[in-house]
Amino acid sequence: MLYRELLTDELYKQREEFTRFAQSQAGDLDYYVEKLARFSEESYAEIFSILHDCADCGAMPSEEMNLVNDFSLSFRERWQNHEEARRWAFEILKKRTTFAADGSQIVLEREISFRIGGVQIGWFENPHDAAKGYEKNAKFTIISPQDFGIEADSGKADSYVGERRFTAEIEKVKEFLDKKRDWKANNEPLPLAFYDGTLLLSVTEFQRNITAQLVDLARLSRDCRVPVVGYVDRSYACDLMTMLDSYRGEKAELVRSLDDVSILHASVLKNWGDRTPFCYSRRRGLDAFIDPRTDESLVGFVYLQTTADNPPARLDIPSWIYEEGLLDEILDTVRAECVIGLGYPYALEAADQTAVITVRDREIFLQALQGFAKENNLNLRVSRKAASKGRRR
Repeated sequence: MLYRELLTDELYKQREEFTRFAQSQAGDLDYYVEKLARFSEESYAEIFSILHDCADCGAMPSEEMNLVNDFSLSFRERWQNHEEARRWAFEILKKRTTFAADGSQIVLEREISFRIGGVQIGWFENPHDAAKGYEKNAKFTIISPQDFGIEADSGKADSYVGERRFTAEIEKVKEFLDKKRDWKANNEPLPLAFYDGTLLLSVTEFQRNITAQLVDLARLSRDCRVPVVGYVDRSYACDLMTMLDSYRGEKAELVRSLDDVSILHASVLKNWGDRTPFCYSRRRGLDAFIDPRTDESLVGFVYLQTTADNPPARLDIPSWIYEEGLLDEILDTVRAECVIGLGYPYALEAADQTAVITVRDREIFLQALQGFAKENNLNLRVSRKAASKGRRR
């Protein structure tokens, strides 16, 4: 357990360090807020001429810059109460299919005598049609000791299971995109799939496979003409900060305590539903997302204010959605989901509830494994620490 008095004592010991940090952060924040204000006064033509050939400038604003004065576009709907907001949301979502997938994972390696893991994928598909039922389901997959292979000896068991989870989540979203490719021919409203997390994953050696799959997901969305949104509830990306530094010809020396969300929340995104203009991604390390036909990223982003007080969410959005004039409809769909979900997309919330593996579930998994091993005469030994935890918790 955590002892509150020990925590409080330690915090007070470092009070001066926290104070200095807060003062420094406030100065850095004012600096970037001012830079964003000056940037927003520039014409799109001037911005384009400077950033067009800059491959690593973080972001490249779209022509929506012609519509803004302060790097934000206001949401025009206003309601007196939440009941009015819900009526608006129900109209936006009426007979429109939304989908979300999420995943959880479990790894047992120190508790027992061999490594075993599991991945649970939950999904929620809602046609928002009283004549059709929604689908809320899950799938659990065992990762056996043999599946781990050399990963079991390299200290990467958790990462390996994590990769399997991300792969399963992406595949589930792909299934939905392919399933709904004929939505227009079937006279259905534009559907929307949510992916829980960023679509713009920078390539590292271990993430290379997941990055390739996210690129495929963006391409499939374009080819099927079915939108997908990567929803990041609290982003720590610094793409706009890099853009502001690059525009002024300054070397990007980003402040570790700041990010795009902090700057936007302190300046331009003041009201529920407001958003930034669509920006193409120009982040270093995302070359895999560049479309050779347009020389622009397959995925861009906007920041959207989905609550009254909390920082905005980041939405990674395939560029074709903006280019084909569907961005406003998709963002209204996201807003409507957030009205129903009280600040967070209801579809993602439902998928998360279906997918989550709790501490209690972990104990159930271990108990079931013990029973299975006993029935099949497997040489399974449970560590004394794990057994003790199971008795005490």
